[in-house]
Amino acid sequence: MIKNILWDFDGVILDSMKTRDWGFREIFKLFNKEHVDKLLEYHNLNGGLSRYVKIRYFYEEILEKKITEDEVLKYAENFSLLMKEELVNPNNLILDSVNFIKNNYKNYNFHIVSGSDQNELRFLCKELNLDLFFLSIHGSPTPKKQLVNLLLKKYNYNLSNTCLIGDSINDFEAADYNSIGFYGYNNPKLFDVSVTYINSFKNFCI
Repeated sequence: MIKNILWDFDGVILDSMKTRDWGFREIFKLFNKEHVDKLLEYHNLNGGLSRYVKIRYFYEEILEKKITEDEVLKYAENFSLLMKEELVNPNNLILDSVNFIKNNYKNYNFHIVSGSDQNELRFLCKELNLDLFFLSIHGSPTPKKQLVNLLLKKYNYNLSNTCLIGDSINDFEAADYNSIGFYGYNNPKLFDVSVTYINSFKNFCI
């Protein structure tokens, strides 16, 4: 019986992909469009990875250039400023999942484990009045596999009573690495790797 649910954020609770696509184009607007297109392709295939990983990938794998940690942090900071401005609109909320969260947060232990920047994530959750539904909210730069592992140890959760709900293969990998169940949502490509694939949270019971 599931008692503890770890939630991904982008694509599961917040419909943010188009805004984040725009954000990457904006911070790299002085670069060749074809190179930025390759970054967005990588970004869309790896929704659960942090912007820090993606910025470094853009430089090291696409541009084949070195980038310092300070430069990575600067790009990430600029990206976060854009996201804080754009993503506080409640119209971006995915009501299907948000209504389930609001109606069930007293029945389960809810946590957020996201590839989004942790400070930005907590800011958005507070602005969108979501923070009160979660026992904790965690994000990057700590990788998701590690976030899940640390959370499981901190709360001493039974693995068989815990699952992760996400929309990317990186979410599945984080769940699989930590030996907890994975429930795919908002991405039919995850059907085969899900304990149960969630088409809708309406009348859904775990």
